Amino acid sequence: MAEVAISLKGVSKCFKRYARPVDRLKEILLPGKSRAVPFWAIQEIDLEIFRGETIGIVGQNGAGKSTLLQVITQTLTPTSGQLTVNGRISALLELGSGFNPEFTGRQNVFFNGRILGLSQAEIEQKFDTIVEFADIGDFIDQPVKTYSSGMFVRLAFAVAVNTDPDILIVDEALAVGDVYFQQKCFIRLRELREAGVTLLFVSHDSSAVCKLCDRAILLEHGRVILDATPRQVVDLYEAKLLQKQDQAPERIAIQMPQASTDAAITSTSVQLKYVQFLDADNHAIQSAFSDSKVQLAIGLTFLERMEDPHVGFRMRNRTGEVVFESNTFCMKHSIGAVEAGSSIEARFQFHLPLLAGDYTITIGIAEGGFSEHQFKRVLTMLHNTAVLKILQNPNAILWAGIVNLNPTFEIYRSSSTPDETLIEL
Repeated sequence: MAEVAISLKGVSKCFKRYARPVDRLKEILLPGKSRAVPFWAIQEIDLEIFRGETIGIVGQNGAGKSTLLQVITQTLTPTSGQLTVNGRISALLELGSGFNPEFTGRQNVFFNGRILGLSQAEIEQKFDTIVEFADIGDFIDQPVKTYSSGMFVRLAFAVAVNTDPDILIVDEALAVGDVYFQQKCFIRLRELREAGVTLLFVSHDSSAVCKLCDRAILLEHGRVILDATPRQVVDLYEAKLLQKQDQAPERIAIQMPQASTDAAITSTSVQLKYVQFLDADNHAIQSAFSDSKVQLAIGLTFLERMEDPHVGFRMRNRTGEVVFESNTFCMKHSIGAVEAGSSIEARFQFHLPLLAGDYTITIGIAEGGFSEHQFKRVLTMLHNTAVLKILQNPNAILWAGIVNLNPTFEIYRSSSTPDETLIEL
């Protein structure tokens, strides 16, 4: 049986809110009467995280994600419930935490290392690795208060991942920094994951959660409303975001994910009749070779008149990572007004420059596009409506990655005469 790294049983955290600053003073001077309004940031959290697991924590702003992490790292004491942590935690929480702005980067490395339980000799042994990973040059000997946010995160992340943690917690910090450093961070996170480190990863990047995590939890109003696969959690999270953005959110029904299905949002305005793949000759198919051309046919029946309906699709790989997503509004196509009771078939044609494997299709239907991925009404979004198996193309080059760039290759050699132009061979 797997060893439990973190256990929370009925954990809650309550803060006091005061309508006016003077109310806090009155409560101190006149004890016995509370003038505060209780705010429960997290409520009755029951959660077990096993050693070596990578857990994504997802939720809208104010859902309680940061409070939960602070309780786990024991920088906040829970109001009620029981917390058990087995192993040394290294955490990268909100920007600025854990570093003294008056200290230099070098001093903060040693200061944080000692907090994490390392000896002076152990920190000295790891110091060069930390500095090399942070790549901030001579700023390592400058006060941290002079650092940019990107430089700060570089050093903080370098300390967190290079001090042999048993448990690593990262709270949205990777959103700061350039693309090169973000790539370095994800490579290091994968290395730690393979080494058996327990990872808690908070991010609004759905693709990163699906790609990195074994499991995810969705927080809402301080409670865990779903503990499931990353893809199921991301689907429900995105469905709730769409509901929140809609002009009439109360009319959108969200279906909670079950064991074998994903969350969906539905309405009574449109029916999805069928989704199928077709080859170039309009024959129904369930598989296709990589690099071949296919069609995605979507049958719809509108139950009310609509002035500006739009349809789109999302293709995801086996881990739930989105490999492509678009819709007719973003493609600058118009379906035009439709009458109640009318049916249409929308067809998308595209090539498949993808690795062999199984890919799922999510269908979205909306009305009234007004900006990128923004619509006046979200009519429906249904996940896993179709699966396409992509087969390795025997006539194509061998390649790896996300998409096939279909590269060509040429060699240019210079002649022995400096003045002559390059000669193509």
